[in-house]
Amino acid sequence: MGRPSKPFSVISTEGKSHRTKAEMEQRKKAEEELLTGVSLKERKEVRENDRAHKEFMKVNKLLKKINKNDALFEGVINRYCMLVAECEEFEQKRESFYQRAQKFEEKESQLIESGMSYAEYYKMLGSFQSQVTAIDKQLQAKRKMLMDIEKENLMTISGGLRSIPKKTNENEEDPLKKILGNGS
Repeated sequence: MGRPSKPFSVISTEGKSHRTKAEMEQRKKAEEELLTGVSLKERKEVRENDRAHKEFMKVNKLLKKINKNDALFEGVINRYCMLVAECEEFEQKRESFYQRAQKFEEKESQLIESGMSYAEYYKMLGSFQSQVTAIDKQLQAKRKMLMDIEKENLMTISGGLRSIPKKTNENEEDPLKKILGNGS
């Protein structure tokens, strides 16, 4: 799979491209047409979930700083915020089951003395461990979804770096001009 194309702003600040002026103008217009000029709106389910709401406010503020808080991205950003909240809930559930399993193991001798068979004890302990494993699997799936969204929306280091233009040093002489004798 090829590298994603650079936005007009990156290409124009680099100052070099194989594209013609007409292609560059067309690209600029096409990119401008992609933005609606309407700000992101928080969905009801995000607004009602404290953790998701907090994440939405943070992401919206950051997107506003780079002029990307457009309504076209509303669905994915709201989904991202809900996933963040769901991940936190799953982490709390996992910790709760883990703590219950720990307490259950600490009471092994008391449970056996009270009439629980070893088979019942290990079946119950296995059930706790199965729940922790099941929650871990769901949590990993949600984390993968989050990472996919983050990669697509400049929320990772590499995604951000791909959108930064390569800086040119204007003080440096152009080697071709120097060879042709036009450099100073």
